[in-house]
Amino acid sequence: MSARVRGIALTPAARRPAADRFGRRTLLRRWLVVAGLSLAGCAGRLPFRSPPPPPASNPFHLAGTSLEATWETAVDVLRSYGFRIGEERRLEGYIATEPMVGSGCLEPWFSDSIGSGNRLESTLQSIRRRVFVTVRPHETGGFLVGVEAIKEKEDVAGQVANSPGNAALQEYRPGQVDLNDVVGQTGPSGWYVLGRDLALEQHLLGSLQQALTGG
Repeated sequence: MSARVRGIALTPAARRPAADRFGRRTLLRRWLVVAGLSLAGCAGRLPFRSPPPPPASNPFHLAGTSLEATWETAVDVLRSYGFRIGEERRLEGYIATEPMVGSGCLEPWFSDSIGSGNRLESTLQSIRRRVFVTVRPHETGGFLVGVEAIKEKEDVAGQVANSPGNAALQEYRPGQVDLNDVVGQTGPSGWYVLGRDLALEQHLLGSLQQALTGG
């Protein structure tokens, strides 16, 4: 029911205290500023990690170094990108990170989102990544060092049927991703695999090669 002040009808919105209306407008303006800065940061290419020299292949052959030095360097490189180490199996020769939520345009200190497109995607959507590094002996000496980066997107609704890409991988092994090997929904709000993040893989490979060879 509208109130009247000297013959002028006042709607419920008009009857709200001025401070309340001002606060709502201020909050909206702040969100618009944050969104604008995010887009401008992505478009303007904020000073993220500079790209290392591209590796020759994935995996690449590394000679003249010990397993201990190779392993510790790989762990250090992963941590420098912001990843936390979830599992290390030296006998099997692989390192697995914990899932890391994708860094957006306002998080230049993390390096998991490579390129402005991935930065913007991680800003606007729920993205996370996992990385698996393999260190295997080579028949001619040295080691083969490989990287696989898996990108996932959050299933916010959590009502998707269990199908390849919409359920949890049973147990990931580098080089053996089988999207048909599923065990059901991971929870009310799960994650489904988008595929491999080739940009991150190449960036990590270059950083590993640079750190291990000093080049």
